[in-house]
Amino acid sequence: MATMLSGSIMDGAVLVVSATEEVPQAQTEEHLMALDIIGIENIVIAQNKVDLVDRDRAVANYDQIKTFTEGTVAEDAPIIPVSAQQEVNLDLLIQAIETEIPTPETDPDEAAQMFAARSFDINRPGATYDELSGGVVGGSLVQGTLSMGDELELRPGHQVDEGGQTEWRPLETEVRSLQSGGGDVDEATPGGLVGVGTGLDPSLAKGDALAGQVAGDPGTLPPTRNGFEMGVELLDRVVGEGEVEQISTGEPLMLTVGTATTVGSVTSAREGECEVQLKRPVCAAEGAKTAINRRIGARWRLIGVGTLKWARVISTVWTAPNRPPRRWQHWTRAHWWRRSRQISVCSRKLTG
Repeated sequence: MATMLSGSIMDGAVLVVSATEEVPQAQTEEHLMALDIIGIENIVIAQNKVDLVDRDRAVANYDQIKTFTEGTVAEDAPIIPVSAQQEVNLDLLIQAIETEIPTPETDPDEAAQMFAARSFDINRPGATYDELSGGVVGGSLVQGTLSMGDELELRPGHQVDEGGQTEWRPLETEVRSLQSGGGDVDEATPGGLVGVGTGLDPSLAKGDALAGQVAGDPGTLPPTRNGFEMGVELLDRVVGEGEVEQISTGEPLMLTVGTATTVGSVTSAREGECEVQLKRPVCAAEGAKTAINRRIGARWRLIGVGTLKWARVISTVWTAPNRPPRRWQHWTRAHWWRRSRQISVCSRKLTG
């Protein structure tokens, strides 16, 4: 749901409700609140498992759905009774999706941009060097097209430790294979999921290591950001937890930008906006949506959505696990705090 809130890959939504349960369930209510806050209006409601209840129960559940969605963005959404197990009315559901969630028009001449959600090493153990294939990146192409042989840049890239500093460097490679719709293709266009075979060292892509990256034509991607200011719109309440309190300075938040998830510390909080310093940088343009999660009890819970205003763009990030340069090893915690504040102020002046 966090990826949905970040607004990176969604043109509409199918809200699935079980005919065997009371409406709303906590998760259903939370999902509808999320759709409401980001204003996704292309919605279809699937009333599933109608084969497990009698007619009276199905009608009563339908009425509960109508009451639940009244006054929300899903108020006029069609409700399609289906049985996924028995494959009943799936044709009507597909027809409703085609009608209510139109395919958006795209410009094939735009620079390609893809949000990476997965990455893999597809080589079998024991493969010889001449049998190795490059790392595979999977995700959604949101604009432009990708073709065999295209050059590709990935940001933020990979983490490099040098001289006690951690630097994030973009990765550059080429497209060696494309898969979409369950088969190999020569060109990929926006819509659905695409798998991109690259010339990257497969160890870089192993175990979703590149998830959260943004891939596209070299030189066209948004900058890598280590912190930003964002406008904040909070949910009225967290389902099962009560009203959402305002964000406070010093509070840790989990943020999802596109398909990237990172933890940020709030350095300044005001009504309707806040500034955060990120533990792991993200690649994002001004105006990008950010899903905001707060730790409540033992879980991270969704509390709202943010809109990126301005950001700090710094090529090098110091992180706690790394040893600082030898001449600074005698610094106390206060020294480091003052130094980080100086960097923050300077970067804000540089970026306006």
